[in-house]
Amino acid sequence: MSNVIIPIAAIFVLLSVAGYALYQERSRSTLFLSTALAVTSLLELFDLLSLTCHSDAFFWKACALRAETFLPPLWLLCSLTFARQPGPWKIRLPLKTVVASTCLFSTLPIILPLSDFFYAPDFPDERVLFLGTAGLYFYIAIMASLVVALVNFEVTLANASPDSRWKIAFEIIGIGTILTVLIFYYSQALLYRSLNMNYLQLRSFLYLVASALMTYPLLFRRGKTRISVSRQVAFKSVVLFAVGIYLVMIGLLAEGMQHFGGFFPRIVTVSMAFLIGIALLILILSERVRKEVKVVLHKNFYQNKHDYRTQWLRFTELLATAKTLSELQQRILSAYCEIFGTGGAALFLYEDIYGGYCMTAGYNMDKISDVITPDNSLIKYMKERSWVINIRDDSSDILKQNGYFFGEHSIFIVIPLFSGKILEGFIALGKNINTNEVFIYEDYDLMKTIARQASLAIMHQRLSEQINHAREVEAIGNVATFVAHDLKNLVSSLSLIVENAGRHIHNPDFQHDMLASLGSTVGKMHKLISRLKNLGEQEHLKLQQVNLLELAEKTASLVIGNNISVSGTATIIQIDENEIQKVLLNLIMNGIEASDADQPIAIEVGVSGAPFIKVIDYGCGMTDSFLRTGLFEPFKTTKKDGLGIGLYQCRQIIGAHGGRIEVLSVEGSGSVFTIWFADTE
Repeated sequence: MSNVIIPIAAIFVLLSVAGYALYQERSRSTLFLSTALAVTSLLELFDLLSLTCHSDAFFWKACALRAETFLPPLWLLCSLTFARQPGPWKIRLPLKTVVASTCLFSTLPIILPLSDFFYAPDFPDERVLFLGTAGLYFYIAIMASLVVALVNFEVTLANASPDSRWKIAFEIIGIGTILTVLIFYYSQALLYRSLNMNYLQLRSFLYLVASALMTYPLLFRRGKTRISVSRQVAFKSVVLFAVGIYLVMIGLLAEGMQHFGGFFPRIVTVSMAFLIGIALLILILSERVRKEVKVVLHKNFYQNKHDYRTQWLRFTELLATAKTLSELQQRILSAYCEIFGTGGAALFLYEDIYGGYCMTAGYNMDKISDVITPDNSLIKYMKERSWVINIRDDSSDILKQNGYFFGEHSIFIVIPLFSGKILEGFIALGKNINTNEVFIYEDYDLMKTIARQASLAIMHQRLSEQINHAREVEAIGNVATFVAHDLKNLVSSLSLIVENAGRHIHNPDFQHDMLASLGSTVGKMHKLISRLKNLGEQEHLKLQQVNLLELAEKTASLVIGNNISVSGTATIIQIDENEIQKVLLNLIMNGIEASDADQPIAIEVGVSGAPFIKVIDYGCGMTDSFLRTGLFEPFKTTKKDGLGIGLYQCRQIIGAHGGRIEVLSVEGSGSVFTIWFADTE
């Protein structure tokens, strides 16, 4: 009699908890919970009767078998709805299919005889049931379903806020206790191919403990708790599920070794286990698989496609921790690839040197040399619409002009980067990893929102670098102050010599000392001047009508002993001749220094929409990175003895004339500097 007290108490308490929960709250989640508890209590009752009613033992065990078939779908539905928000976790078609497949368990006792599930010649005197083939896989499937349900409950608890967690903790611990006991009980099927019903007393006792834990919040619950499961935790649950399947497969391999012996050699089996584990790890780490899983989770479990809070916090952290402009650009592109599942991305920003939008950074994408000019249909569309371009939509005009650009580099989405109303650049996304994914307005809204933040971050970083350059120029001003002080001292020395010369000019010793002092002073002044040439602000221009062709020929004649050719047409414009000659002479000297002794320098003068002068050399050329970041910046140079000042001064002079300098350079093949003038008069 004492052997039945604890099971009877457990049955009564489980039914009481189920009824009281449904009485307190009539909802879908409570219905699933109450039904699962009721079926669990019925299973306990049928198992108890099979052990106590010897004449009808197998009849009651058959009833218990039918009750066991309802455990997987009921506990799965309970785990998917308990304390969760009803909207995002509404059960959709794929999940309904999974649950429906577990419902098929209920047909197995009807289709198959009881002897296919287990046999026990001395039952119930001997409380061990030996499993047949159908029974083995049946109970393994039940155990796997209960493991999934247990993981879902753990996910619910992990996503609860601190305030909500204490409200559901006891219930989930109680439910987890019930599921853990059942998993432990059914794990014998996998380990020993049997079920040991001697654990009935232990199972009933733990049911009482679990019921007590669940009763406390039911009696003293303060308000309802509804939890939304984050996508990160949902993805981890999928990973845990995959690992669980792997462990089950290992168990099946072990079962095969036990029963088939020679067909499952130990070395082969262990090798298969490792190979399956490696394959599983590769799948879990695969970006494509991760993206596919996230798409499935979104379609079947969530109303919103993106977890905006998480994405925004992560993106903001990436921007805040970037130390350089290059690192910032890389992080922006990598974030776009991760969020939207694309294989690569490129950043295009407007470059004065090229007069268009050029690729300044790439992520998993080859260098794109195309220059997208402001009159391009792609740029016009973004300026007019301020919207994301997806070439898979109706973009015939854009594709007509940029078909090669999109097709050659597998680009299918372009996101504009605005600073106010100015289009600073755009981000081009490569082909998406999941080729079947369809981008919707949610994706485009998030792309634009991130683009605003990215544009501000890039402009801020550029401004910071400009401030640093301004500080460098300010530092030069400080250096100039010291140089002026030294020059003042040298001038004072010269003044003393001049004063004494009137009295001692006929003294041979004085003459000798005077010449030595003058030579030394002049040498020091030359050194000071060579270290600081025209680094101040722009001076006032002395404009006059100048023939550019004659100016080019005059400047070329100053450089004796070099192969310099001048060609073109006479073009007269209003400029400061001396200042433009400085620019032209500097470009010629740069070309000579970058070329071998026998390589020519060509100067071309003409008009093509605006007057221009080209200086062409065939020397060493410059790298793309130096063209983008260091060409016109002060104190950056590729020369061993250079100060990095000449081209900075050239751009200042041309800028004062309202013109610009364009550069085309190929490393190892030479450079072309083109000076464009604004005036055509």
